[in-house]
Amino acid sequence: MYFRGPAVGLTYCSFYLAFYFTNKYVLSILKFTFPTLFQGWQTLVGGIFLHVCWKLGWVEINFTSRADVVSWLPASAFFVGIIYAGSRALSRLPIPVFLTLHNASEVVTYVVQRIFSREQSSYIRLCSVALLLISAGCLPIHDHQFDADGYFWAAIHLLCSGCYRAFQKSHKSSLLSDLDQQYINYFFSVLLLAFASHPTGDLITVLEFPFLYFHTFHSGCCASGILGFLLMLLSVKLRSSLSPTHHLSWGFLAKVLTAVFSLFVFEISLNVPLAICFLTCALGEALFVYTEKMGT
Repeated sequence: MYFRGPAVGLTYCSFYLAFYFTNKYVLSILKFTFPTLFQGWQTLVGGIFLHVCWKLGWVEINFTSRADVVSWLPASAFFVGIIYAGSRALSRLPIPVFLTLHNASEVVTYVVQRIFSREQSSYIRLCSVALLLISAGCLPIHDHQFDADGYFWAAIHLLCSGCYRAFQKSHKSSLLSDLDQQYINYFFSVLLLAFASHPTGDLITVLEFPFLYFHTFHSGCCASGILGFLLMLLSVKLRSSLSPTHHLSWGFLAKVLTAVFSLFVFEISLNVPLAICFLTCALGEALFVYTEKMGT
């Protein structure tokens, strides 16, 4: 697998690893499991940084029409589901397990495209989807740290991720750029999560959070928001400067490195069947990258 743009790509991998490690630390080690506040803070930081970069002329954001913005709101709703459910799942599941389940979102995208677009695909693509589905489906059976709530929220996360990606691909004719889409996602998320924080009780519960970790939590949330923003910019840079195959290849490498290094940083009960599930997922994603290269 040939990679271009090594400096940007390796930086992307580093930020990807740092982003997941920071989130896992805040959610699992500090046990701050109030996703409306956590994700609201992240998206607020990301939105402010993107807005400032736009006003300074460092990035270009153009809203061509209000109709384009409104048409993108369903995707923004899926985006909120992705980050909310993702936080709930990541707080309970090891990173390799979470990423394996996250990769199964390609199965959802594949099914949605086949139903609504009736796109034809090769046997290799079908094999890739099957491997991703098998690896995710076998995880609960062999996971000695099985957490029902964690798997439930991971299922919501992968459903929203798959639907978001399918919606994004169906919006190819839209005049909204990747940064336009993310700008709308950020501020729609801030508004929705702000309204949701009171009914869920997060605003009340956070007052009981141990003062010992309070500043650490805010530092972690701020770092996570900045890392998420930089990761998004790097992803847009890779997508615009490289072919889809090379962009996906760097994403694949970032996931593998993050999963492998997390084994030495965070606690996980690893066994042979679970390791086979991880390897099966990696093979499935590698085949998916190959199908993009072949245009199938």
